[in-house]
Amino acid sequence: MMERVEVETHSPEETHEFAIKLAEKLEPKDVITLEGDLGAGKTTFTKGLAKGLGITRNVNSPTFTIIKEYKGRLPLYHMDVYRLNESDEDLGFDEYFEGEGVTVVEWANLIADYLPEERLIISITRSGDHSRKIILQPVGARFNQLCKELLE
Repeated sequence: MMERVEVETHSPEETHEFAIKLAEKLEPKDVITLEGDLGAGKTTFTKGLAKGLGITRNVNSPTFTIIKEYKGRLPLYHMDVYRLNESDEDLGFDEYFEGEGVTVVEWANLIADYLPEERLIISITRSGDHSRKIILQPVGARFNQLCKELLE
């Protein structure tokens, strides 16, 4: 198992660019969990992923819809499961996780039982006014390889 990878970005643009670079390596069925405080840059990061997947629509946080779908080179399924925390509702997560696209899950700890075994855990924390520390924790061989490629 690979050690986690830490990347420091110094502006929203750099965070965006890093996410684009990551997106170019993503494949169908890839699942990314995204953690970070409000304002840490999760939406900026997701917008970068979307751009890297060839999505032209504006991406924003799916706060009220739980799941938003965007079409690009690969579909992007953006989930914010925060509002599920009082409910045991299964929204057919497997259909997304096993689907044709890439799934980004915010507040993934709330649906831990549904998450696939292999995934990429990303946490974003503030390290300054515009600086962010992005930590990638690969779970499984596929994401170990992806993180190695990202560092090359």
